Amino acid sequence: MTEDLNTVSEDDLNAYVDGFLSEADRARVEQWLERNPARAEDVRQWQAQATELRAMFSPYARSDERDRTLLSATNARAAATSGDRWTERLGSRIAAGLLLFAAGALTGLYAPHILAPERSEHVAQLAESLPRQAQSAFLIYASEVRHAVEVGPDQQTHLANWLGKRLDHPLNIPDLSSLGFSLVGGRLLPVNGKAGALFMYEDASGQRLTVLLGRNPDNRETSFRIDSSGGVETFYWIDGPIGYAVTGEVPRAVLQKVADECYRQFEKPAAS
Repeated sequence: MTEDLNTVSEDDLNAYVDGFLSEADRARVEQWLERNPARAEDVRQWQAQATELRAMFSPYARSDERDRTLLSATNARAAATSGDRWTERLGSRIAAGLLLFAAGALTGLYAPHILAPERSEHVAQLAESLPRQAQSAFLIYASEVRHAVEVGPDQQTHLANWLGKRLDHPLNIPDLSSLGFSLVGGRLLPVNGKAGALFMYEDASGQRLTVLLGRNPDNRETSFRIDSSGGVETFYWIDGPIGYAVTGEVPRAVLQKVADECYRQFEKPAAS
């Protein structure tokens, strides 16, 4: 038993969350997590925090040729330091986030014209932030047992009307029963600083996925795109005034079918 518990180290778990493992090591870690549900819950929380931080600070992110050197040096120091990996990992993420925020704030204060992007760049940022917010919402709410949603499936008309009014857009709640998923319910949540909607579904085995909707103030459109982070897949697109994202830890082919079905049903006029 002791040998089995030690087959995956704390460094392995950190590398798994950050996406630095090979396919073989990733499969090994996932098998180990299935046998260790307490650590699997820790990993899920790390993924949620990492995704939330990326979504929060992504508008301030800028790439630099020196980034790789800086990260390599940081990783080398971290590898040589023992101690509480969880505290170190969370602390470094928060510190990095605060530095990005401070840099963005100072630039906005002293050189607002530098931070004022072209319209196309702003649209791109919105599109890129959508999957991050969808993944964060999925990781936070899909694991909830009693409070996953605010309104249950027995009040679908109320749910659609309520969230439609908050988004100022008529909504259909997709029926995914043909794909084996039933509605768990929905909730209101922020997307790009405005009211957004989240619908949750699950299959007979209890596997869940979410459909997130948020306002698209620039009214631009995008084709279907795919984003993957820590084993969580997201299909997303922007159609007129609304951005959509379908997220889950299910095979990509299944998620693609769900996204296609959601797209088809969202195109229908909402029932009055």
